[in-house]
Amino acid sequence: MRRGQFPLSNLPAWCMLNNITLAGVSAADTEDRGLGLISEKDLDGGNDELPALLTVPKELILSAAGVEDYAKENKDFRQLLEAAGRQSLRGDILLFLLTQLVLSSPDYSGGQGASTAWTQYFKLLPTQVPVPTLWSESELSLLRGTSLESAVSAKLGALTKEFNRIRDATTDLARWNKLIEIDEAVTLSDWILLDALYRSRSLELPKSGESMVPYLDLVNHSNPATAYFEEALEGEVVLLLHREASVPKKGEITIDYGHDKSAAEMLFSYGFIDPSSSAKSVVLPVESMEDDPLAKAKLYIFGRPPVLKITDNDTGVPQWDAPFIYLMCLNDEDGLHFKISQDTNGSHDLRMFWQGADVTEEAENMENLIKGHELCQVFRLRVVTIVLGMVQQQLEVLTAHNEEKVLTESQRPHITQAASRLRAIEKDLFERIFQLLEGEKNRLFEDESVTSYLAAMNGAQQDENDEEDFT
Repeated sequence: MRRGQFPLSNLPAWCMLNNITLAGVSAADTEDRGLGLISEKDLDGGNDELPALLTVPKELILSAAGVEDYAKENKDFRQLLEAAGRQSLRGDILLFLLTQLVLSSPDYSGGQGASTAWTQYFKLLPTQVPVPTLWSESELSLLRGTSLESAVSAKLGALTKEFNRIRDATTDLARWNKLIEIDEAVTLSDWILLDALYRSRSLELPKSGESMVPYLDLVNHSNPATAYFEEALEGEVVLLLHREASVPKKGEITIDYGHDKSAAEMLFSYGFIDPSSSAKSVVLPVESMEDDPLAKAKLYIFGRPPVLKITDNDTGVPQWDAPFIYLMCLNDEDGLHFKISQDTNGSHDLRMFWQGADVTEEAENMENLIKGHELCQVFRLRVVTIVLGMVQQQLEVLTAHNEEKVLTESQRPHITQAASRLRAIEKDLFERIFQLLEGEKNRLFEDESVTSYLAAMNGAQQDENDEEDFT
């Protein structure tokens, strides 16, 4: 849907009307980083008399409470929320933003309630966000072999399902049905953009929880940052200068979006990678083995999408964590069993047992539960072999794509640069963890319990083959 226009020159008047106060700072174009917060004079964080740089009143904060307040004021939004919302706070906030998109569009002249402060402010938000869900197909190909390849694909699939559900849920709401289904004025592309705006601009407040705060969301990131935000006693959000920080006139005020986030997390949520961050980690989805008859039961008990996480540390020796793979590598003959129990109220529940003990609540702790078992090292070898295979596969795809990569004019320079940096970071991490896993696999093959187990298995296999030949 076409966006309305809100010139930056109108922002001071909007702030005055909505009781937003600024002290020695203002929004301005930072050229390479879009809009940002710039100091109008020299600022010294050690000055005890320095007031809050920015104060945003509670009533402008878009949080769970803000959504509910708006639902009370706007009948059309309340109907939309009841029909298509109440799934998650994120989803409800996106429905609020969707309403503001409609109200602020020059193409719309229908109902949906009166404009709010957010309706005007929404026009100021960018129409392009550099997060991967808004990249072109050519640009997405740059993620081949990285941890974001599957993550972005899954996210786009989830957003498509969300939008289709909203379209189906609003069939009986005449105004929304006309916008989404009949006129197709609101499209999937709009929903993907709203999600990108939310991911790149939301923040966690100690009282209000996950929220969007107008004007504060214009402040860019740096590590170290010069400022930080707080939720004050009356619920207003204030931006304060760090005591050790000093910002010259026309210098940029920044906050920390999360210096401990990995390159993939930063690129996925904000569309850039912080070159000063030392946090390195990779998260890959784990697929169940197709021939495992217990696969569905294991996934149900585990209760969340299984992943392999590889994390670097200060020593340069990466570590990996994949609790579901331990569960994946155990079967009935090892001592893993599933039973359906019936409660006193007649409901049925699936339970998991290891060596006869109920371990339903410890699905993520199988690595510790197998310790002490005579085949512990055998189980560990199975896990290491699977993880090693996953890492090797990622490395092969990354290497192959690097060799065949051809840049096109449709790929924006800042995106190719970010994707290239992500590939380099993850390739280095994959290569180092591969060496560690390969070494551990070789050591496990030399373990006495493993060699005895494999010899017994080979002997049993040979007996089966002899019997088949005789038959």
